[in-house]
Amino acid sequence: MRSRITSDDVVQETYAAAAKRASFFENESDVPEYFKLRKIFFQTLVSLERKHLGAQKRDAYKEIGEGELRAESNDEETISDVGMDRFASTVTGPVTAASRKERNALLRAAIRLLSENDRQIIEMRHFDDMSNDDCAEVLGLSRQAASVRYVRALERLQKELLKFTEFQ
Repeated sequence: MRSRITSDDVVQETYAAAAKRASFFENESDVPEYFKLRKIFFQTLVSLERKHLGAQKRDAYKEIGEGELRAESNDEETISDVGMDRFASTVTGPVTAASRKERNALLRAAIRLLSENDRQIIEMRHFDDMSNDDCAEVLGLSRQAASVRYVRALERLQKELLKFTEFQ
């Protein structure tokens, strides 16, 4: 999807969806605003994924013929214009892809076994890229308490992951 939409597009669509659902923010006052916005973000992301992956449109990067690429291969700027960096970062072999899927499945299973508080702090720090200060503010904790909660959650996650594998 990276070739079709940017992160700015996702943010813009999320805010547009949030603006249309202003009553959602007003009705549930006991849920922090951040979690409401995060829910709308994930719904928007799924919607964009369905729209763009289901579109089956042609990609301009795939339209460049092999001869054209060879003729321009001495020009580094042209190669990056073609999207070579993006392409190279997405190429994986079947073993790598299978290994990644297995690791992701194990991580998901281990995270599901954690308490709600542990899942929450790990999701905010790692999946939402929030700083410790941001987490403390959203959760209504002191900076130190958020840090302690995060470290303990990681320790519990590590223990759960060790149950799934023989390696330490």
